[in-house]
Amino acid sequence: MPTEILMPALSPTMEEGTLAKWLVKEGDTVSAGDVIAEIETDKATMEFEAVDEGTMGRILVPEGTAEVRVNTPIAVLLEDGENAEDITQPTASAPQTPAPATGEGTPREPAEAPPAPRNDGNRVFASPLARRIAAQKGLDLAQIAGSGPRGRIVKADVEQVSVPPAEQGTAPVSPPSPTPTAPAQTGPQQPASADAVLKTYADRPHTEVPLDGMRRTIAARLSEAKQTIPHFYLRRDIRLDALMAFRKQLNDQLASRGVKLSVNDFIIKACAQALQEVPAANAVWAGDRILQLTPSDVAVAVAIEGGLFTPVLRDAQQKTLSTLSAEMKDLAARARDRKLAPHEYQGGSFAISNLGMFGIDNFDAVINPPHGAILAVGAGVRKPVVADDGSLTVATVMSVTLSVDHRVIDGALGAELLQAIVQGLENPIALLA
Repeated sequence: MPTEILMPALSPTMEEGTLAKWLVKEGDTVSAGDVIAEIETDKATMEFEAVDEGTMGRILVPEGTAEVRVNTPIAVLLEDGENAEDITQPTASAPQTPAPATGEGTPREPAEAPPAPRNDGNRVFASPLARRIAAQKGLDLAQIAGSGPRGRIVKADVEQVSVPPAEQGTAPVSPPSPTPTAPAQTGPQQPASADAVLKTYADRPHTEVPLDGMRRTIAARLSEAKQTIPHFYLRRDIRLDALMAFRKQLNDQLASRGVKLSVNDFIIKACAQALQEVPAANAVWAGDRILQLTPSDVAVAVAIEGGLFTPVLRDAQQKTLSTLSAEMKDLAARARDRKLAPHEYQGGSFAISNLGMFGIDNFDAVINPPHGAILAVGAGVRKPVVADDGSLTVATVMSVTLSVDHRVIDGALGAELLQAIVQGLENPIALLA
């Protein structure tokens, strides 16, 4: 009988994706392992392989379709001897939801995500996660303004609606409507809705840029980070003259092998070594506990068009500078092409964000949860400094800022970690040990 091909879950957190491109067409013969489509997740474009063999009988979801939920039928595969007439029940390209109950009485609470409600005959669009959270909080989605594409209600819209304690677990609660006589709010101010912002700029020329999966993910994670992580910041200046001289010497010797080390390669190695020297700081926040990692898995921010990746260099403490350099170049190139697999940019305990190549002297980076810290690296600048003998001289100085999660790393421990990083960069020959 015909076999449905379902939208795959290409990462543990994937709930929906974009069917970017079909690599086969109806009537093509497909074998197990053949790449039949390209799927865009929130961070990458990944190839989708067939798991069965047969003939592509019908494509249900055209390429370019966004927000296709996981396990939604996207095509039908025919076995030998079958034809398109055997597909007796065409499958819709979007997940079907049962109609809301119309009879009197209390509606039954859904086990998973409730169906999208209708408001004045028009469907209220909401993400599966938003519907699930709304059901748990007893909220009426029809009363919530969505900030997603085409007014779609997303997780952040539902989470910002508070439920009075006395009403939790009872009937659905609509968000309170402010009135001119309402008392001034004493809690944190909620962000303006999309409709309110649009009205503000309605008379000004502008272009709307819809959010793709990556930008939505970045916005959600960084909002979570700044709202929930108690950041504190440690700053140091690092003299790079010894490192620059050592780097030139190594590059001259490695030129015949086509190896050229960057300052960033030394920074990665110094951070990996520092995490080994201060193992208590090699940790992540796990909600109700702290996980201290044994290896130094260092993430490095890579800017791409429309966002960024943080590919992870695993076991960085065991790798040579030339190995780290080659691996970083490969990860960065594939990140810019959005070809990284999820396991290549998830995990790690520590991150590096380097804006020195853009001429930035110093900045404060936002921690990427669940990491315990992130190092913000500025440009190396020639500055007047006081030498050990008291004389005035000129040196290349780089400013760094360590952003630390105070739940994971206390002030003294963070200072110890940063001191170990500084020692590694100011005495680079020790990085080869």
